[in-house]
Amino acid sequence: MARYMVNLNWDEPSPLPEAEVKFLLERVHQGDEEARQRLIETNLKLVRTVVQRFAPWGYEQEDLFQVGCIGLVKAIDNFDTSFGVKFSTYAVPMIIGEIRRFLRDDNPIRVSRSLKEKGFNIKRAVEKLTQRLGRGPTLQELAEETGLELEEVATALEAIQPITSLSDPLYQDEGDPILLSDQIAGVEEEPDWLNKVMLKQVLEKLPERERRLIHLRFFQDKTQTEIARLLGLSQVQVSRLEKQILKKMKRILDTNPRAT
Repeated sequence: MARYMVNLNWDEPSPLPEAEVKFLLERVHQGDEEARQRLIETNLKLVRTVVQRFAPWGYEQEDLFQVGCIGLVKAIDNFDTSFGVKFSTYAVPMIIGEIRRFLRDDNPIRVSRSLKEKGFNIKRAVEKLTQRLGRGPTLQELAEETGLELEEVATALEAIQPITSLSDPLYQDEGDPILLSDQIAGVEEEPDWLNKVMLKQVLEKLPERERRLIHLRFFQDKTQTEIARLLGLSQVQVSRLEKQILKKMKRILDTNPRAT
């Protein structure tokens, strides 16, 4: 990947019209390296925009930019013009996913110890307040319980939250981990991402109840107990059903490499 390492301060070319992007993508799939490099260079501003999302977390922007470029290259190599969506719609989740995997894994850039400690303290407070109130607590209630500012609560939760995407492990038994594809979910600014690209294809293969359970569990952060109440099931039934659904989704992904 060294040939794609770029300087964060370099003045990147402006994005191309979508028609030209698709033309270049077709050239890339025919082995045209110049078209590939052109797409990388003209989408660096997209990577920069994504990297700015992580600015408040205190990480080195240059490092994240380079990691984001890896996600961009993967998007270029894997995008299929038959998806029927803009390239940027597909690329942004890939870039964010690459950055968040990098932050999560054993890399030089890590979430600070103090931030992790705050996050875990908040998680304990969530469990305590949920038991006491019979519902999930608000940010304000968490701030009062932990003695932290609202912004500190939000930042700490964001820093330790699990990544709910098709490429992140959600369940693992004796075999390979069960994944949810390479699309992230539930970002407030782009609520339609869940209906895009491979995630839509996988979810559409599920019956309505199973699809609803997945949305409640991984995209609305509901507990199994809350889902049980909503679906008229027991918590044990929800747990068993969740595992069955995730295994089914893995089988779908295994038989459709495009969706991984």
